[in-house]
Amino acid sequence: MRAVVVRRFGGPEVLEFAEVPVPEPGPGQVRIRVAAAAVNPVDLATRSGVLGPAGVVPPREVLGLGWDVAGSVDDAGDTGFRAGDAVIGLRDRIATPLGAYAEQIVLDASAVAPAPAGVSPFEAATLPLNALTAAQALDLVETTGTVLVTGAAGAVGGYAVALAHARKLRVVAVASEADEAQVRSFGADEFVPRGPSLGDRVRAVVPGGVDAALDTALLGLDALDAVRGGGEFVAFAAGAAPLGLRGIRVRSVWIRADGERLAGLARLVENGTLPVRVAGVLPLTEAAAAHERLAAGGLRGRLVLTP
Repeated sequence: MRAVVVRRFGGPEVLEFAEVPVPEPGPGQVRIRVAAAAVNPVDLATRSGVLGPAGVVPPREVLGLGWDVAGSVDDAGDTGFRAGDAVIGLRDRIATPLGAYAEQIVLDASAVAPAPAGVSPFEAATLPLNALTAAQALDLVETTGTVLVTGAAGAVGGYAVALAHARKLRVVAVASEADEAQVRSFGADEFVPRGPSLGDRVRAVVPGGVDAALDTALLGLDALDAVRGGGEFVAFAAGAAPLGLRGIRVRSVWIRADGERLAGLARLVENGTLPVRVAGVLPLTEAAAAHERLAAGGLRGRLVLTP
């Protein structure tokens, strides 16, 4: 089969479109015929090699790319799935030689869920990594009050706003002024344009500061300044967690595959609670172009590759 792999780190030009053996599922695993694979910032970080010094990716001769997959079960093995089932899944083992940028992928059955009905595979492929990250980040905060979401127009941020709204939290969203209408449609109660002196401007809306912040935009101390003393803060990248000044509890979210939770998120897509957004669809052979477009910024939703 065909897959995109990395044998050396660098720019988009190091992405290699290669012929590789078809992966065989082991006990408790399913093989999925890939219909769509989302392109995420972690793929760019893996390709460039920046995750190696951070201790996230150990040395490997070959690395696969792609965490998100939507497709159909090709080999169900001894799992509860059946061949032909439409599914979505998350590959959370970053250092494997094959990822979702491929014609087929093998995942643990526990990382797979039925695909949401009523949406295309391209839309469904944008759900696993980003929505699970938002959901697991929300699990880290205990507040029932006010939560700040930075990067609220982004893929993770948009899901965070919608999920926080569904939990009946008061959501203060930070994004570009041009994105205000869309962010409010996700469920934001208050909107603060991104820019300098964020803490002061958030406190003008929420006197004393918000109870918690989900910093998907990696603003660090600027976002922390918007949180009240003794509040909560969730960071979204290695090395992005600021010091817990003023007694603020700072935690980092480390995504993990969870098929049961993913199935619940798929149901939220079906009932309209969660928005799925596709910025564009490209063939797998144009993975390098997809990386260039993502790196350029300004996308709303995820780019998706299709074999």
